[in-house]
Formats: sequence, structure tokens, C-alpha cells
Amino acid sequence: MSTTTPRLILETLLPHLKVAAAYAHQIQSRLTALPDKQSGDNFFAAALTDADLAIQNLVEVVLISTFPQIRFYGEEHEQSRNTKYFRSIELGEQNDYLVTLDPIDGTRFYLDGHSNYQIILGVLNTDDFEAVIAISPAQNIYFYALRGEGAFQGTLEMNLEDCTPLQVTSDSKTILLGLGMSDLAPALKQQYQVIDIASDYSSDIQITNLNSILTGHLCGAMIKSGNFIDSAALAFLMKEAGWIVTTLDGSKVPPLHTCKNYKLPGLIVATPSVYQHLLEAAMS
Repeated sequence: MSTTTPRLILETLLPHLKVAAAYAHQIQSRLTALPDKQSGDNFFAAALTDADLAIQNLVEVVLISTFPQIRFYGEEHEQSRNTKYFRSIELGEQNDYLVTLDPIDGTRFYLDGHSNYQIILGVLNTDDFEAVIAISPAQNIYFYALRGEGAFQGTLEMNLEDCTPLQVTSDSKTILLGLGMSDLAPALKQQYQVIDIASDYSSDIQITNLNSILTGHLCGAMIKSGNFIDSAALAFLMKEAGWIVTTLDGSKVPPLHTCKNYKLPGLIVATPSVYQHLLEAAMS
């Protein structure tokens, strides 16, 4: 495992993720939903498409053939025929990396024809993310970060080394509240435009989602829990880009191995100028 670095994993997977992005973009208009996953009351997490399964299958094939000893946890691991071929779906010891995948982050957005969906892949160590790549197929861009090396952005025609540093400076006054955070909206609306994903989502009109934090359309977000495969991965990207990322009580984000069910606790992700306002709202 010592020769398998996070950068090597990203470099190896990037050409295949670009193929997956083109596939997702091409079939979006012809999609029909598959039977929903069992996700409780979460309308968004329950959505499932052919693209979710096909993209995960593609990544699994590449990983098994190239890094046969790698750990892998994909969102659709319960439905995948390849899960049994991986050594583990759990976090490992130090430098025994776990690759994670959300094949279509924002499946409900994707099904409804919106463009703000992503393919998100992470490389996780026992304590923290080592790398994340987030691809926006419909927008022909991707973002990636390596631990301690900053975050970068580029078009899908670019290789990793061609990308430019991601420095998100936001003049936006828009805050995103994730599911289960609606009670914070009244206080925040005094200073900000608040998008409450639970009440503002529309199948007809595209609203801003967490992905928009990468492009400066948000100045902050508050989420109830940080799933390793998506929101926590995007939070890592923003931390590497210079934003503040803490738990909802202002504490440092805990080590990944202390978390349950592939989830960090609730998170605040914000520019330095608005972070304190969000923390005060969360603590009130």
C-alpha cells in the first residue's frame, strides 16, 4: 500500500471519471427513476437512477483492476455486485486508504433535469480526508484538493497539473441550510438570503445547493450531518480553499475514525466574514 498515494489514485481515476461525467450528461434527459432506496424520510437520499449504478460500477472495475487491495465504500454498495471483491468497505489504519464515491451527488436534482449535480470521490485516511475530487458534468468543470496542498479547479479537458488554485472569495449574502436545519432560518434571514433545502426545493426551478459553495454562490452553509461521501467531502475542499469548517458548536471537526455510519456531526462551512454569525445562530 505504501506506493499507492492519494494523488496517484486521483490521477488514475480521473480519465475514467471524465468518461463517467460524459455518460451522466448524455443520458440525463432520457432517465427514469429506479425504485427508491430505503432512506427513511429523506426524499433526496432515496432517489436512484441507472447513472448511480453504472458510474459506481465503472469506478469499481477500475479500482479492482488497478488497486486490488484498496478499501472502497460506494453509496450503492448494497446493490453492487462488486462489493464482495474489495478487501473492506471500512476505514483502515493510517495510510491504508478508503476510497469513497457518491456516483451522482444530487440525484433528485439530476432526475429533475437540473445541472447542479456532481460525481464526488474521496480518499480517506483514518483521521481525515487525504484527497477529494468533485466533477460537475453539466458545467464541464471539476474541483480537487489534496490534504495540505490546497484546492484546485479546471475544465474537464485539463489534467490535475493543469488546474489552477481554487480561491473562493464570495460577495454572496446567501446561506444554505441542509435538511433538518430549518429552525435556524428565521434568525439568519435578518442578515442573509436563506435557502432552506427542505422547503425551497423545486422540481421545476433549479435552486442553489451545497455544490454552489465551490463557485462562490454561497457565503456559508449549515448541515445537520456531514456524510463522508458528499457534504463532508465538499467541506474538506472548502477548508483546503481557505474557508472555516467546524462542527455546529464551533469545535474542531473530529477524526473520521471516531464517527459512526460514515458521517461527521453537523458542520458549519463559511467564509471568515460570516462564520461567527452562523455559529451564533447555531448556538442560540
